[in-house]
Amino acid sequence: MSKSPINPQEIANIAEAEESLWWFRGMRGLTFALLDPLMNGIGRVLEAGCGTGHFAAVFQKRYGVPVFTVDLEPEAIRCCRRRGVPYPAQASIASLPFPDRAFDLVLNLDVLPHFPPGQEQAAFAELVRVLRPQGLLLLRTAALEVFRSRHSQYVWERQRFSRGRLQQLARASNLRILRLSYANFFLTPVAFLKFRVWEPLLRQPPASGVQLVPAPLDHLLYLPLAVEKWWIARGGNFPWGQSLVLLAQKN
Repeated sequence: MSKSPINPQEIANIAEAEESLWWFRGMRGLTFALLDPLMNGIGRVLEAGCGTGHFAAVFQKRYGVPVFTVDLEPEAIRCCRRRGVPYPAQASIASLPFPDRAFDLVLNLDVLPHFPPGQEQAAFAELVRVLRPQGLLLLRTAALEVFRSRHSQYVWERQRFSRGRLQQLARASNLRILRLSYANFFLTPVAFLKFRVWEPLLRQPPASGVQLVPAPLDHLLYLPLAVEKWWIARGGNFPWGQSLVLLAQKN
């Protein structure tokens, strides 16, 4: 993928909102719930498609492990440098500038949907290539076409994934699936009404959904994700949702 996979204008929106917005806080909680029991022995970490570098910085502070960061969008790399995130590199995740078996853990959060259908296979194979044997891949992606929205169009999302498709990608790459679950489940009735009923009625152009909201509403929207974090941490899964999370180990 030679051009930016994401609308560059969205980088500024993310940088402004990702520290405090309910969705980002909730998804960080879900991610850490999956990783907390598995971080012993993790020494080298890659975030492939790091965006502004905020998650890499939070990750390093939480676990005390350096995170190498890669993103194709120049503004994302500039954000990483402003944050003081070490080792930022401008590159596509479909062509990572690292040797085989270089990392104990590879993170890939909401990047795969920006690849045109069919091209995600090469990107996924690259993520696995740089994992050491027994290394871990944690991948999050937008899920289910029914939840495609104006925001999806705005950020140049090219596809969404089902549980079966991620399962096929993992097995084709000889990964052992540790967890595979949908997320952002409890808000799906609201999302369906908004994306499939309200937005088509309005017929407005694509627009970013990454916007700060009043504190009471932010708290109200965060609560379902906090419950999901509790359930995920106890080994539970969800049957559908707006996101999909894969945790797998390289054989």
